[in-house]
Amino acid sequence: MPLLDTHAHIYSPDERRYPPIDKPLRPPAGKGSLEHLRRESQASGVTAICAIQTSTFYRFDNRYICDSAKANPTWVAGVCTLDPDDLHSPGLLAQYVRDYGIRGMRSIPARDGRLDHPGVRALWKTGLEQGIVINVLIGRERAPQLHTLLRDFPGLRVVLDHCLNLKAGPELEPTLADVLRLAPYKNLHAKLTFVPTGSTTGYPCADMHPATLKIIDAYGPQRCVWGSDFPCELWTPKVSYAEHLRIFARDLPLSAAARAAILGETAQRLWFPKR
Repeated sequence: MPLLDTHAHIYSPDERRYPPIDKPLRPPAGKGSLEHLRRESQASGVTAICAIQTSTFYRFDNRYICDSAKANPTWVAGVCTLDPDDLHSPGLLAQYVRDYGIRGMRSIPARDGRLDHPGVRALWKTGLEQGIVINVLIGRERAPQLHTLLRDFPGLRVVLDHCLNLKAGPELEPTLADVLRLAPYKNLHAKLTFVPTGSTTGYPCADMHPATLKIIDAYGPQRCVWGSDFPCELWTPKVSYAEHLRIFARDLPLSAAARAAILGETAQRLWFPKR
């Protein structure tokens, strides 16, 4: 069974070559580099990863993602983030795909708060033309706009990052309901990275298991993927890389076929079809 990590953020130790933004959100010292990710993932048997542009460190400067993807094409699928308000962004996306082998783009709302925005639509159109995957990062307040875009781009493969940021507490059930209402769109996939980020406890994050199982049931394992939230020291400090993987590999009551799909087969189809 292939193990693929669909959600890792990477940080270059060379800040002269890849300078961060002002007041970046930093991982602990020595954590978060591509080399650290290689060690951490290989120790858990993970054979490939999606490197998601670290906007809280680089914003729209995608050089580290692009260079890492180009240098490691069999192991790293790069996912860039571009400014929907910048008219040059669709051309940059096509260039990143052509010159660096970028395989995805994380889609964010425009500056005015709209996801259903001409700049976002232009990037989705380019993503469809380039044959890449679009990751969507939104909260539940923008879910109605996602319905519209999914209806208008039925041929585009889309992944819902963190499933509208599900968290244990009073907003869990209404947010889960919004995630489930999106399930009928067959081109939409659920990224199940919210388990440790949404839990009020440490491993095994049992308070998030029922919601996770409901999403898997609604979308089907063939439209669900696991991701580590690397570096876990920053993003999931109560849950390690190995523990996060263990929740899906052992703790959740899933069939062997469902585990295989969520932990690797779906991701391989989306980002690594040539592996």
